[in-house]
Amino acid sequence: MNDPVLARPRLLVVDDQPINLQALYRTFGADHQVLTATSGAQALQVARAQAPELILLDLELGDLHGFEVCRQLKADALTAEIPVIFVTATRGEEAETQGLQAGAVDFINKPINPAIVRARVGTHLTLKRQSDQLRRMAFLDGLTGLYNRRAFDDRLLAEVGRASRSAEPLALLLLDVDYFKRFNDHYGHLAGDDTLRQVGGVLKAAMLRPVDMAARYGGEEFACLLPATPLEGAVLVAERLREGVAALAIAHARSEVVAVVTASIGAVADTGRARIDGLRLIEAADAALYEAKRNGRNRVCAHAL
Repeated sequence: MNDPVLARPRLLVVDDQPINLQALYRTFGADHQVLTATSGAQALQVARAQAPELILLDLELGDLHGFEVCRQLKADALTAEIPVIFVTATRGEEAETQGLQAGAVDFINKPINPAIVRARVGTHLTLKRQSDQLRRMAFLDGLTGLYNRRAFDDRLLAEVGRASRSAEPLALLLLDVDYFKRFNDHYGHLAGDDTLRQVGGVLKAAMLRPVDMAARYGGEEFACLLPATPLEGAVLVAERLREGVAALAIAHARSEVVAVVTASIGAVADTGRARIDGLRLIEAADAALYEAKRNGRNRVCAHAL
């Protein structure tokens, strides 16, 4: 059964005045999850960590101006698709035009009319759900339900840029199902497809943060992108994946490792001390994966860059 709390849309309300936060909470608290932030920096952090469905953003904040917060949200691949509605006492065509140019979808003046705000938020949530569905169709792998290669390539480009700017580490895992061709030859392609779906489920369950990404990289190969993760953390995730695949206990009579399906994983992390190169990251992860296979499979090999 779905948790009714988790099913409610998440709204992020950003305002440095408690009375305004309270007013919007009263308006939406009954049927939405309401997250709050009192500064632009906090808003960016919460939006990235919690992935709200919509953001209600004030213009006059204590640190960053609302226009700048909106621009930064739209420049980040993780938050770019979140609709932003400005809720502000600032009036006039110029302010509204600037807000829309910054990437907002609507502009509401204070003091708010709860019925109107609810109606506009409802409209934009509906539009976002429709947009998300179309995006999922374009960026999800049809067999496993994970992100596809196109989505991975786009995300890697965005995360490399962010890690280079912030000097944070960026980790990548490449996972390959051991002796998968032999599995398909012995059990058939339908069994092979079912195995890939189950392996995909292990990867999906292991992505514990909204910023983590699991993708089908191609064939029986998968990729996991772990922002702000040092090599030690990447190895922990990789070992959890390796153990999870083995724990599926899918019979594999043609494996030279053990009699169940297993996986080999290459793990790398860029320290963030220098400009990160996405191609270099992939090549290093591929080399680590090759080493895991060469050393007996069903293991994790890790390299720091």
